[in-house]
Amino acid sequence: MKHCGTQQLETNRLILRRYGLKDAGAMYQNWASDDEVTKYLTWPTHSSQEISQRVMEDWVNQYSREDYYHWAIVLKDNGDEPIGDIAVVSMNEKVSMAHIGYCIGRTWWHKGITSEALRAVMDFLFDEVDVRRIEARHDPQNPDSGKVMNKCGMKYEGTLRSSDWNNQGICDACYYALLKSER
Repeated sequence: MKHCGTQQLETNRLILRRYGLKDAGAMYQNWASDDEVTKYLTWPTHSSQEISQRVMEDWVNQYSREDYYHWAIVLKDNGDEPIGDIAVVSMNEKVSMAHIGYCIGRTWWHKGITSEALRAVMDFLFDEVDVRRIEARHDPQNPDSGKVMNKCGMKYEGTLRSSDWNNQGICDACYYALLKSER
């Protein structure tokens, strides 16, 4: 893999950029404080903007690493305010694999924004970082997340029973992936 750190990406409607400390308020307001957004995530709903601020400080500090990939999702026609998040949440260097996680504020659900962001991140990881496999997973109780993966060309690989945990407790995990050779 050829690590190059989080680079700004642009699509028709979106700018995917690094976070800044100033983004904690938008993170809290737009998605981190919403129980519906965090329902199937592995981190708890933020009960205060101070929690979002601490998380943001950690994220911003990690940008010094060349193998850290984490973007704020920003609509071009919405100023510079983040409306969601997409990141490589784990990597396996030996097999050149990146596992992606994402979430977006409820106001922007079902508008194709998450798919547009995921597609841009996948292209970047395949083309610039030379990743060979990109995967993601979702709780089967959250099928819309799987629709995003499918829409981006990822193939369903199977469901691991009682293999994961999220804010609903122990859950199954539906895995999707795309190989660089399948593009």
